[in-house]
Amino acid sequence: MKKVYFISGLGADRRAFNFLQLSFCQPVFIDWPPHSTADTLSSYADKIFEKINDEHATIVGLSFGGMLATEIAKKHPQTRVILISSCKTYKEIPGYLRMWRYLPLYKLYRHRLKKIASMLPSKILGVEGVEQKKIQMQILRDSNPPFTRWAIDAILHWRNTIVPGNVFHIHGTKDNLLPYKYVTADFIIQGGAHIMVMDKAAELSEILKKQIMLPDLP
Repeated sequence: MKKVYFISGLGADRRAFNFLQLSFCQPVFIDWPPHSTADTLSSYADKIFEKINDEHATIVGLSFGGMLATEIAKKHPQTRVILISSCKTYKEIPGYLRMWRYLPLYKLYRHRLKKIASMLPSKILGVEGVEQKKIQMQILRDSNPPFTRWAIDAILHWRNTIVPGNVFHIHGTKDNLLPYKYVTADFIIQGGAHIMVMDKAAELSEILKKQIMLPDLP
């Protein structure tokens, strides 16, 4: 059975993938390695790949995890990388989010970071249903504010323009955080929100299965 490495999104962990049906593979959920304030997305992606250490690995990156997976794909062209609700270049991040780089309010309200984040699930992430909301709120409560602040800053200073050929991008039409009109995706899920790993888990699982079961890249 093929081993598949999953990298979660910002403010999330392996619980974000709880709704997926992954019986067709051996999932390995990557925990966040320690970060340095000097880390970029590229250097932090190197730390994550040290945990994987397989040039033919299959990697699934969710949101922020997809950006890191893109950086891995650039340096390790024999890996197979699948992005979910993410972006491959900084140009796929909406301009109104990139403007935070020049108005970094997220650095000023450090003690309110979790409180602000707790307002996101239903409005921005698209979380629906009691069980989904329960898991998302548990994840947010367990998140690490210093890591979150660093990650936001690293995303806003990310300037990647390279789209690796070993990346397959899945996106939803109702993604309110990273709207699909700004991205070029290989597969579109109708009605999929940013957190479609939960609300479109069955459909997404089938797409993942087809991609993961493909032969390894030469």
